[in-house]
Amino acid sequence: MTAELIALALVALEHLVLVFWSQTLLNRDAGADVNASPRDEMPPLSLRCNRLRRALDNHTENFPLFIGAVVVVLLSDSASATTAVAALIYAAARALYIPAYAYGWAPWRSVIYMVGLVATITMYVAAFL
Repeated sequence: MTAELIALALVALEHLVLVFWSQTLLNRDAGADVNASPRDEMPPLSLRCNRLRRALDNHTENFPLFIGAVVVVLLSDSASATTAVAALIYAAARALYIPAYAYGWAPWRSVIYMVGLVATITMYVAAFL
């Protein structure tokens, strides 16, 4: 398995951890009934629960960009040391992003986000070189 695919699998696992963590806090804060409902009206949630929900939204928005980068690199036969390192940096950055958001590590959360974004952009650029 290539480093890019390993990173993709790791990021998918990170996504699952984030889903379970945020849903566990939602159950704790609002109860299983609210969690199982359409959530049209939400009761007040804890700061950490709200942060994890936003981190999950962010992950959901950014994960497809990384998936695309991996697909482009592998289908174009552009895998290299650069794309492998960039993919692993992305996976590490996303792993750090979750606690950074949950625990309010400002300004590090933004720095960590940018590291992951630059890693993704690097993969796309490397595919064209």
